[in-house]
Amino acid sequence: MIALAVMTKHEPQRLCHSGEVAEGQARGFPVEQGARRKVILVRKDGRLHGWLDSCPHYEGGTPMAWRSDAYLNGEGTHLACHSHGALFEIETGRCVLGPCLGQRLTPVELTVTDQGEVLIGVTAEAASA
Repeated sequence: MIALAVMTKHEPQRLCHSGEVAEGQARGFPVEQGARRKVILVRKDGRLHGWLDSCPHYEGGTPMAWRSDAYLNGEGTHLACHSHGALFEIETGRCVLGPCLGQRLTPVELTVTDQGEVLIGVTAEAASA
């Protein structure tokens, strides 16, 4: 899983309410003020998936959307890097088309509270408390 600065603090970070990402939709959420990368949330078959907004094609990654929240291909079947046309499976993050074929997006572990809040950086201790 991803090691963002917020996770080293062991403080959960709220991204959004789960209702803010509709079925078949992908949205990017900043992790913390001034962060270079967002976390992409995409809902498919009722399940939220979290990925770092960073295409593995370039060293250090590159943001994938060409405009705000434009993370899916035209058919809505894959996450797309609009910089060079790579397509990624929503459920696995595996690249199935493009120059990073076979590579994967960086997964972000999500926790959804009983109230529907989507959090990242929840440690096992905090989750069981």
